[in-house]
Amino acid sequence: MSTSNTARIAARRDALRVALPATAELLRRRRAADIAERDIDDYVALNWLEWNGGGLRLTDIGENVCKQLAAQNA
Repeated sequence: MSTSNTARIAARRDALRVALPATAELLRRRRAADIAERDIDDYVALNWLEWNGGGLRLTDIGENVCKQLAAQNA
């Protein structure tokens, strides 16, 4: 990952974190096509999503981020 990509992702990290539960719901409903390609790239770079057999899924880290957000909002 280049320095410019790292800086861009760091600047978007909070927004991506807030949007992750909605992204996870889209994945659960098999609507990955509704997720912006740029967001997918950034989630993969953050290791919150991964490609698996041609499909996307949450990583353990991504699941933990979602759980943290759910606990904060409870």
